[in-house]
Amino acid sequence: MTIDRGRLIGAHDRAELAGAERVVPSRTRASGSVKRGGGWSRVRRAAALLLVAALVATCGATLRSQAGPGWASPGLVGGGGWPFAGEPLNPVDAYGATYLPDSSVVRLADSRVRLIPFGSDTPITVAASDPRVAAAVRSDKAWLARGTVPGANVPLPGSSLTSSPLPPSPAPASPAAVVRPEVAGSVSPDTREVYRDMAARALLDLRLLTRPNGASLASWYDKWRYSWPRDSAFTVAAFAVTGHQAEARRVLRFLARVQNENGMWAARYNPDGSAVADGRAPQLDSLGWVLWASWFFRTQSPTAATDLPEFWPMVSRAADRLARSLDVEGLPPPSSDYWERDHASEQDPRRPTLGVIGPVLAGLRSAAALARDLGKTQQAARWQHATHRLSDAVARQFTPHGYPRSPIAGGRMDTSVTFLAPPFASVDPGVSAAVQNAFERQQLSNGGVLPGERWAGGKKVAWTPEMGMFALASACSGRKEEALTRLDWLAGHRTSLGVLPEKVDEHGKPAGVAPLGWTAATVVLSLSALERPLPIPNPS
Repeated sequence: MTIDRGRLIGAHDRAELAGAERVVPSRTRASGSVKRGGGWSRVRRAAALLLVAALVATCGATLRSQAGPGWASPGLVGGGGWPFAGEPLNPVDAYGATYLPDSSVVRLADSRVRLIPFGSDTPITVAASDPRVAAAVRSDKAWLARGTVPGANVPLPGSSLTSSPLPPSPAPASPAAVVRPEVAGSVSPDTREVYRDMAARALLDLRLLTRPNGASLASWYDKWRYSWPRDSAFTVAAFAVTGHQAEARRVLRFLARVQNENGMWAARYNPDGSAVADGRAPQLDSLGWVLWASWFFRTQSPTAATDLPEFWPMVSRAADRLARSLDVEGLPPPSSDYWERDHASEQDPRRPTLGVIGPVLAGLRSAAALARDLGKTQQAARWQHATHRLSDAVARQFTPHGYPRSPIAGGRMDTSVTFLAPPFASVDPGVSAAVQNAFERQQLSNGGVLPGERWAGGKKVAWTPEMGMFALASACSGRKEEALTRLDWLAGHRTSLGVLPEKVDEHGKPAGVAPLGWTAATVVLSLSALERPLPIPNPS
């Protein structure tokens, strides 16, 4: 988490907060797309959002009779205070509840308000007139205003990137107002308002999931209440692209502190920074993701290297580890990736999956670009050489098969093909075709996607992080309509509070914990990319 005043936490603050921290575990992923054109596409978007509004209202109305599974909260209650604490809203209280605009303060159906007061970590319920309500809302709004909230300038069909921004959003009157429909047959600012609200909520949720020590948690419940380096990397990027640099620095500082001297990270960490001892081997893709996020952070904040003394040593250790890991063919060793399963179960257990190779390639490319920009010529040359070796290996072993998860004839597609697409690499027509192929093979009847073909989990349950990755690839590759369709699906499958869940079932209802940090980060990045191009690492 980060200081409300936008500065880094200092030694005195750390001393005061030591031992006082409460924590949270984490995670999983998803995607979807459809072509639209002209006026008919606008009508369909309007109709879809109208339907979404009805579904959101219905979803909220069904929660009164049963609490559901333990993860079933529609979102976190916050209060704007430092350290930023978040507690799940009881599903029984979700009927008629809504967030006050641009805040983590919840108005209940009886018009009372639930929040966590400054300096506390326990929610209270007070009258709307209680001065703590206004103070908490002001604090959250001020934090958002210190950076940017994407979505208000997203180009809609027939419009351009120069469209004028939206005025501030009015207070929602009911759960249905979480998604605001267009006027049928027209392109209304209400659509941008949906995107802007979704981004604001995602940013506020990322802040609630980030602890004072910088541990970025996947979510709040049970097995999600941990910090994964790969998820944390996307949180860094989301904070950085929206100008919330103090929060991004805090997460990077946490990652630097828990990194092993050999450059590796554990698969996941407890909120206090201790590695989770559950037998999971380190996951090589995390090095690549952190390197990409570190480079991305510096592109958004050029003084980052001097502001963060731990920055360069962390980058150097991770990049050297990846460069040394390449074998005679130019490939890294097999490792678990974002699927978090033993690599021995892969179609080709002898070689790494695209879920490992994509992030490693992006990480080496980013490290070489960062070293070049910092004048570290020897490291830049070393890591660029490693980048070329791995890129050549991908061309030899994955490209001929259409970029499947494992490099074999008939290999199954999965979302990791997006790791070879923008913003992690320049546009490549072959990769773009493979991304579309993967999406079509993984798409479900509810419009979402599975993580990959022949997914071993629920066959009818869509994963939102994967949908977010497909949306990001589309947004960064210039496929605006495709990106909007995928973002529409995510907007239409939020909880009754407008929070992005981990999964969506065959009936279109949330089927996993909410919020999920990785999904929130990909939504922020996708909407940002639609407003202005995201940088792509290029070490040459």
